[in-house]
Amino acid sequence: MRRLLAAVVLTVLLGVALLVSNGLQLQTGGPVPAESGSAQSSPLQASPTQAGPTQAGPARSGTLPPSSVPPSAADGGAVANPSRLPTIRESQLPREGRTTLALIRRGGPFPYERDGVTFGNFERILPRKSGGYYREYTVPTPGESDRGARRIVAGKAGEKYYTADHYDSFKFIAEGK
Repeated sequence: MRRLLAAVVLTVLLGVALLVSNGLQLQTGGPVPAESGSAQSSPLQASPTQAGPTQAGPARSGTLPPSSVPPSAADGGAVANPSRLPTIRESQLPREGRTTLALIRRGGPFPYERDGVTFGNFERILPRKSGGYYREYTVPTPGESDRGARRIVAGKAGEKYYTADHYDSFKFIAEGK
């Protein structure tokens, strides 16, 4: 019984830590924006794109609110590479990467509950920005039983980066090319 109680308390604490890291306030009344113009689901409403830290793997599909969808080259203009990182053309991405990019542009639905969560940039490889600036999305790896190592990380200004090695290195995605 004590172990169960400890597990519940730990889960709640991890959920609160996730909220704090995303800049949200714990309220039961619905969406609470972290900053003006940004809407995210309350943690008490089960949202597939705002999964807790213990959830992983494929689950029900989720979509992001329109204000959470980063702009892209498909929205009318190419996004310049704001970093000194190498560039990869969208057409050079693996097929699964191009599919994930299309889902990001549409705002979902995403196949993994962790898609759309805040990427902390703790490796400091991407340009330094304020907390909550980057979101991460899974690029499925054929043959992997879990999410694998491949991700697309999207910034609020529309820049997107691809990593094939779980954040050890990144390439800026030149969309539409």
